[in-house]
Amino acid sequence: MKKLLLGNQAVARGAWEAGCKVATAYPGTPSTEITENIAKYYEIYSEWSPNEKVALEVGIGASYGGARTIVSMKHVGLNVAADPFFTLSYTGVNGGLVIAVADDPGMHSSQNEQDTRLIGRSAHVPVLEPSDSMEAKEFTKIAFDLSEKYDTPVILRLTTRVSHSRGLVEVEDRKEVPLKDYTKDISKHIMMPGMARKRHIFVEQRDKLIEKDASAMPINNVTYKDKKIGIITSGLSYQYVKEALPDASILKLGLVYPLPYDLIEEFSQNVERLIVVEELEPFIEDAIKAKGIACEGKELFTLQGEYSANLIRKAILGEDAAEVEGAEGLPMRPPALCPGCPHRGTFHVLNKMGLTVTGDIGCYTLGALAPLSAMDTCVCMGSSIGIAMGMEKARGRDFAKRTVAVIGDSTFMHTGINGLIDVVYNKGNTTVLILDNRTTGMTGHQNNPTNGKDIKGEPAHEIDFEPLVRAIGVNNVVTVDSYDLKKLEAAVSEALEFDGPSVIIAKRPCVLLDKAFRKPPLKVNHDKCTDCRECMSIGCPSIIVRNGKVEIDTTLCVGCALCARVCPSKAIGRSE
Repeated sequence: MKKLLLGNQAVARGAWEAGCKVATAYPGTPSTEITENIAKYYEIYSEWSPNEKVALEVGIGASYGGARTIVSMKHVGLNVAADPFFTLSYTGVNGGLVIAVADDPGMHSSQNEQDTRLIGRSAHVPVLEPSDSMEAKEFTKIAFDLSEKYDTPVILRLTTRVSHSRGLVEVEDRKEVPLKDYTKDISKHIMMPGMARKRHIFVEQRDKLIEKDASAMPINNVTYKDKKIGIITSGLSYQYVKEALPDASILKLGLVYPLPYDLIEEFSQNVERLIVVEELEPFIEDAIKAKGIACEGKELFTLQGEYSANLIRKAILGEDAAEVEGAEGLPMRPPALCPGCPHRGTFHVLNKMGLTVTGDIGCYTLGALAPLSAMDTCVCMGSSIGIAMGMEKARGRDFAKRTVAVIGDSTFMHTGINGLIDVVYNKGNTTVLILDNRTTGMTGHQNNPTNGKDIKGEPAHEIDFEPLVRAIGVNNVVTVDSYDLKKLEAAVSEALEFDGPSVIIAKRPCVLLDKAFRKPPLKVNHDKCTDCRECMSIGCPSIIVRNGKVEIDTTLCVGCALCARVCPSKAIGRSE
């Protein structure tokens, strides 16, 4: 039977078919749907972990315990998990362990473009790269087999277009794989220097064995056509190459680390012009050239962003494909906080107060954009508190009195707690706003440890921020309604004047989840309106200018009344 599946859904199906028993993750676009869909298979234990490091550590434990396990994350999540990941390469596995990592060429929802193949090579961990949904499912199953055969974790490297494109997938029954026996083995599982030195030798031998076997693996395959041009490619680039150069000979790599050098050498000798087509870094190209095989690559292409059939055709043949009609002249639609978003009022207040705001990763990162323009920095998950602390230590207490760190509820649990501990331990005066919208909003409303529900929506222990931050040592703690702008501004002012660290919990559920909240839309009374356009300063998409006058689009307005609160002439009220 065939089903039309997202690449991420296909990975989930592949894990289920492979007899996977444990799945862990922290949600991160473009990887989120993998574990969301695995949660629908009740044969697999699944969880949202507080962060990727914890997710991988749980996964390692499950693998040591003999279960086939998959851990999923986006590319920057692997940075968070790097500590256990690199040592896991030494210890190897018991039950097969697959780490699904979704890269984001073009940075559709990420703060950098990062190539996971480089990290796989650095850690000496095999990397498989599917090119469509069917391969996403099959490569997941192959990854489990390779993991157990070679005693290694295996990276399944996806990219945004593979993760979020749909394709036909032949679905099969689940293969029940019994738990492998657990045996205590300190020489394998305890990486003290004496044991680690021996395991490093094992890792090097494993690399050579996989490299030797790779040329015969069916996931690496050659199609000979016109031998004037030979393309070496992998992943989604393969789909672009097929469209752009249908007559070219192609070596399609499914295993991109270790590379099948014997197969590559043979292919190179059978084509006249050898070209490597790969998004992001010249990973395959550099490895081939290091073996003395001449090829073309990044001198033809860019290191940045996504490729296309048109880009490839132009780079190799000098030909332009037909442009997509109707795209020119269309207005841009920049991202914006949703109508009624509880974060909007917070950033309106911070902007009004003229504060320096260190920001973090989440929906609320949009608070940096005009007209809110209320964020100065955004680096990585959990960084806002540490950056505010660093600014304070660099510039002094007076600067700290005009600086606030903002962080979301899920992000605070991810890696924000350690930053707050640092503030308390090292006598900082940092003011922190935890923007608690009761969900992990940016990636599609996943549950987290602070909203009382687990991955399946079932009851779970709910972390209470106030006693948590007090236990860390923060004495000045207050919770306010994000919609109450006067109380919020007063709380921020008091926190900034307080001698010591302060935490303000700005609490209000995401408006997309709080169905009971929606109220009748508002309207503008033009008899009272002075056209000051203060309401426009909050950046709500439902507030528009039509025929020179401010109007409220009633199809978008959710009735939060934030615009009414900021209107100095009281010209905005209910439409009923």
